[in-house]
Amino acid sequence: MDYAFFAMIARLRWIDRWALMRNSSNENLSEHSLDVAMLSHALALIGNTRLGKSLNAEKAAIFGMYHDVSEILTGDMPTPVKYFNPEISNAYKDIEKSACQKLLQLLPDDLKDAYSEAMMPSNDAYAYEKRLVKGADKLSAYIKCVDELKTGNSEFKSAEASTLKALHALDLEEVEIFIKEFLPAYSKTLDEIKP
Repeated sequence: MDYAFFAMIARLRWIDRWALMRNSSNENLSEHSLDVAMLSHALALIGNTRLGKSLNAEKAAIFGMYHDVSEILTGDMPTPVKYFNPEISNAYKDIEKSACQKLLQLLPDDLKDAYSEAMMPSNDAYAYEKRLVKGADKLSAYIKCVDELKTGNSEFKSAEASTLKALHALDLEEVEIFIKEFLPAYSKTLDEIKP
């Protein structure tokens, strides 16, 4: 029997983000998922190294990798619509869960549990890692805004301000460290940052 799960996951590259905005450079979900995975991993390592925590950085990276796979079936819902009110937000969460369950049906039975945990982590032991993925997701959005503003695309000006505000509202020390130490380099040119 052949299974279509990975063929569906590969379709992340066809889902564009920021549909309501004029983009100077398109970003797809595959690119975004890699960014979120790497940022989630970094945030967990910052937590462990700088703050003395015992976080599972690999789990954080895996959760980041799969955090938007439901959008293969749902598309990327723009943030203003997704969070317009609690009813829409809750309904969309149900739709995302249903989409993940449909994707899981494309796997052999012996792999479903492992991928279910990656796509819809339910283990409370990793609750903080899941919070870090939310931080990484917002960081990725903020970095996109910075990149767009560097090209002179003022379309992202208010998104940049509101995303930075949302990042601070997360109240995650790891995110604050990343903002202070790593975000400034994103505003520089290659010549300014190369070793």
